[in-house]
Formats: sequence, C-alpha cells, structure tokens
Amino acid sequence: MSKIGKKNIIIPKESSIKIEGGNLTITGPKGTKKLTINDKIFTSKLTESEFHIKPLEKKVDKKTSIMWGTYRSLINNAVKGVSAGHEKILELSGVGFRANLKGEVLNLQLGFSHDINFKIPKEIKITVEKQTIIKINGVDKELVSKIAADLKNLKPIEPYKAKGIKERGQFVLRKEGKKK
Repeated sequence: MSKIGKKNIIIPKESSIKIEGGNLTITGPKGTKKLTINDKIFTSKLTESEFHIKPLEKKVDKKTSIMWGTYRSLINNAVKGVSAGHEKILELSGVGFRANLKGEVLNLQLGFSHDINFKIPKEIKITVEKQTIIKINGVDKELVSKIAADLKNLKPIEPYKAKGIKERGQFVLRKEGKKK
C-alpha cells in the first residue's frame, strides 16, 4: 500500500475537478491543468471537497503502489498550482551580477564577456525584484522547477566565494582557499 496514495486530496472552494474517463481537468483562479490517469489500473472518487484515487485490484503489487503515489502527487500539485500557484525564488550573488526584464526576455549579466538572454515561456511569469532576486511563478510545478534549474545552470554556485545563481534557502558548502 502506498502511504502517499492513500491520502485524500483536499480541493479548495474556488477550484474544481472534472473527470472524463481517464482525463482530469482541474480548474481554479490561476488557470486550468489537464492530466491523464490510467483508468485500467486506477479508479477515482470525487466528493464536494475531496478527491481520492484507488487501484482497481485488491492486491496491490510494488509497481502499482509506486504509480499510485505518483499519480496522487501529480494531481495534488496540479490542484495547488491552479488554486495558489507555484513559486521559486532565485538569488544572484557576485560582483556585477544583475538581472533585467526586457519584454519576454530575461537579460542576465553573470560575469561573462557577454549578456545572456533567456526566453521566458508563455505559461511562466518572471519578476525581477531589486536586480539580484528573480521570482518565477506558474501553474505547472514541473515547468517552474525546470525554468529555475535552467537558470541555475547558466552560472552554478562555486564553493569558494559562493558566486552564481542559487535558490533561496539553498545550502552552499564553502571551501577554504589557498593557505600560505
């Protein structure tokens, strides 16, 4: 039995889930998200404020248990995304490291000889607070996390002076420099 899969998904008042066979349409104030679940393996039950997913067979093997927890997490992330949205905050640290928004392009100055222009997808909203803090908002948790990871890969944190792009709250293991 899956520990995560057994938990009910609480649906906020402003959000709703519509079931059509194996397709789920989740709508909320932030937007809509479509998901598909395997209706040959799982059955779903919807009440007024809760959603529950269960496997069809009584004896659950390991693979079904894993998929049960995965589908439950995906549905829960979609419900949270359409009702409250997902957010990641990135911090730039280093001398001369700056971020600017120019329309649908994020312009980054990261200590290279050239500026880096990062094209922002339509589903994602990026805001730049100060010049060293980037906020990434969106409905899809996977897409928000992917954009954050792509931006962090442009200039990863180095361990000596901790220069680069990091997520807020990310721990950086610092190394000691050269000794005389």
